Amino acid sequence: MAATSRHQEELKRKAMKAIQTSTDPIEILRAKCLARGANGIRGLSRLFKIMDDNKNRKLDFEEFRKGITEYGLNYNKEEISEIFAVFDRDKSGQIDFEEFLDKLRPPMTRMRIELVNQAFNKLDKNQDGKIETSDLKGVYNVKQHPKYLNGEWSEDQILRKFLDTFDTKGSEDGIITREEFLQYYSSVSASIDNDAYFDLMMRTNWKL
Repeated sequence: MAATSRHQEELKRKAMKAIQTSTDPIEILRAKCLARGANGIRGLSRLFKIMDDNKNRKLDFEEFRKGITEYGLNYNKEEISEIFAVFDRDKSGQIDFEEFLDKLRPPMTRMRIELVNQAFNKLDKNQDGKIETSDLKGVYNVKQHPKYLNGEWSEDQILRKFLDTFDTKGSEDGIITREEFLQYYSSVSASIDNDAYFDLMMRTNWKL
C-alpha cells in the first residue's frame, strides 16, 4: 500500500537525473529531497517546523539556511540566498511555510489527488482528519503478517509499523494527517508517469 522498492528506486533515479539536468532552483531543491525517497520532502518540512521558534508558520533567511544545511542538501550560502529569493517573491525577508511546501511538493493531477483523498477518507474511519492505529483495525488485515503469526508482534505493533511507513524516519508519532498522506503520495506519484497505472495502483492497494 505504501511505495514499493521499485517506486522508491525509480523516484531516486528521476531525482538524480533532475539534479544533473535541471536549471530551475525549485526543481533542483525538490529533486535533492526526493533523492532521499518518498519521505524526503516531509523530512525537510519537519525540520523547518522544529526551527520555527515563534510558530508563525514563516521562515526567515537564517531559519531557511539552517534547515537546508542541517538536512545536508549540499548548498553554499550564496546558493541558499538565491533559492530563498525565488520563494520570497514579495521581498519581505520571510517565506510562508505552506506556500513553500506547495511549491516544493511534486505536482499531482486532480485525478490523482482525488484518489489519494479517497484512500485517506476510507482509512480515517472516525473522520477526525487523521489516521491512527484504531482507524486501521478492520481495514488493514494483519492476520497473515509473519510477525503476527509467530507471536513476535501484536496487532497494534504491526499497525503502528505500517503507519510509520508514511511518516518521516526518526520522528514517527503514529498519527498521519491528510497533509502528510498527500505529501507522501505526491512523492510516490513523481515516480509514476502513467495516470492509468497510478489509478490502478491506488484502487488495487486500497480497494477503492
